[in-house]
Amino acid sequence: MSNYRRCFVPGGTYFFTVNLACRGGSLLTDQIDDLRLAYGRIAGEMPFATRAVVILPDHIHAIWTLPDGDSDFPTRWRRIKREFSVSVGTTCSRSVSKARKGEVGIWQRRFWERCVRNEAELAATLRYVWGNPVKHGLANRAVDWPYSSVHREVAAGRLPKWGI
Repeated sequence: MSNYRRCFVPGGTYFFTVNLACRGGSLLTDQIDDLRLAYGRIAGEMPFATRAVVILPDHIHAIWTLPDGDSDFPTRWRRIKREFSVSVGTTCSRSVSKARKGEVGIWQRRFWERCVRNEAELAATLRYVWGNPVKHGLANRAVDWPYSSVHREVAAGRLPKWGI
């Protein structure tokens, strides 16, 4: 058993990477409407500010700021993952442990998170999130990828039309 410890900072800003268990597929982009519904529903029930998000075919990068006094990002991700899994009704090959616990096997159990400590780190992380489709060869420019909050920033005038 690992000694992994998460950093819980009430009201903190966090960078997340959440992966599908079966890497290399395109379930998240194929079922983008289901993912948006799950994400939006949980954000409505357990509010958080999405500073940036990009949905790739088999993983998600997001930057969230939680409300003052709240550091419960694990419950939010668990609920988003569960709601999406139930809505798509798809399963992936499962370990005995996942089957015993009733998991459908779509998601990796864990996710990666890092607490964003300052504005310089936030700026670098925003560029990383928005540029990830380019890094993976899915688009030539960040603004060419349809499943990204970079479009919200361009529309609000916070980024130029060509994006980053």
